[in-house]
Amino acid sequence: MQPASQSSDAMSASPPILQYYKTIADITSQMLEKAYANQWADVIALSDAYQEAVEALRNLEPLDNNATDARREYLIRILDNDASIRKLAMPEMERLASLLGDIKRQRGAVQAYKTSQS
Repeated sequence: MQPASQSSDAMSASPPILQYYKTIADITSQMLEKAYANQWADVIALSDAYQEAVEALRNLEPLDNNATDARREYLIRILDNDASIRKLAMPEMERLASLLGDIKRQRGAVQAYKTSQS
């Protein structure tokens, strides 16, 4: 996973690690847009790119103290996007949990019926 290309001189001069933080922040922004649009398959597809960028980030040299403010801004954006995505996903997750519970109860009833017929 390569970091997003940058058009500004300041960003292209920044350490590669900051470019990966920006890439991750951009991916989470895209995921949030897809979540707002209720396009959960696209959110999941983007999560693969997110995971690749995070893995690549782990392999880079640590950030020096001069760039910590920029990293902090990206981390805040990433965490805010993550919290918003989770908030949007909760109703869908609850719906799926309810469906799974219904299926489990139906299977239990079918199993009990089969046992009583034996």
